[in-house]
Amino acid sequence: MMSPRPTLLVLAAGMSSRYGRLKQLEPFGPHGETIMEYSIYDALQAGFGKVVFVIRKAIEKEFRAAMDARLPANVPVAYVRQELDKLPEGFRVPEGRQKPWGTAHALWVATSALQEGPFAVINGDDFYGRKSFDLVARFFRENHTPQEHALVGFHLQNTLSDYGAVSRALCELTPDGYLTKLTELTQILRTETGIQVQDAGAAYSTLTGREMVSMNLMGFKPDVLPYLERCFREFLIHEGYSLKEECVLSTVVGQMITAGQARVKVLPSKEKWFGVTYPEDKPGTVQNLAALVQAGVYPENLWANFQKA
Repeated sequence: MMSPRPTLLVLAAGMSSRYGRLKQLEPFGPHGETIMEYSIYDALQAGFGKVVFVIRKAIEKEFRAAMDARLPANVPVAYVRQELDKLPEGFRVPEGRQKPWGTAHALWVATSALQEGPFAVINGDDFYGRKSFDLVARFFRENHTPQEHALVGFHLQNTLSDYGAVSRALCELTPDGYLTKLTELTQILRTETGIQVQDAGAAYSTLTGREMVSMNLMGFKPDVLPYLERCFREFLIHEGYSLKEECVLSTVVGQMITAGQARVKVLPSKEKWFGVTYPEDKPGTVQNLAALVQAGVYPENLWANFQKA
């Protein structure tokens, strides 16, 4: 029996607080393509078979209309809402909370759409590059151990913005490339004197740029879903009263490894990340995509003659 094609889960419910507007639908390509369309294109070319978007009700109408108009009709698409009040039974939103619950919550709300087989998670506003998706697809083809998952790692120096601080999760690895620890840092800044870490209490003050970091491109088997729910419930028990704390995917992955519930293979990617953390990032991202089109990596009109792999 043939294994199902992997699903691509696109996290697109973010508030875009630093960007200032709905960057998920911001045009960047020659024909108005969004960044996530290039990721979807790459994933489909690598052998993925379905796309699931995690969005908010507030943007659903606009988002659905845009994707329905742009994506090819032969690409299966599903939508899942990530809302504050969508919580496990017995929990409620504390009065005054407006901040989303985090990336682990985004996966949890999508559980019903991720039961059929392996899936990869991406941010909707990050460009990962064709070879990054090839790495995940190959991992799924070759690794069928239920509790083994994958994380695509990028060199930190290839993931920074020139216009402000970024959040990255530093990877610590075994000699054979398995993840031992993820350290989430939220204030990494490129300065004239080097790469600085401005997180209060961080174990690092400077970084070389050669460190391996996670950009939330991860590949999971469905076996991860029950453990994910347990971790999110534990988070709510201990932090559910908070107005700002988030349950982030990197923390959950670290907990899985520490508890011996999973092994995570780090797949190093040589691709150069780009994205739109800040409005000033947009011109460079437009130029980068134009250069890739000029080089023949992507067609000028991304979906005009699209054929699924």
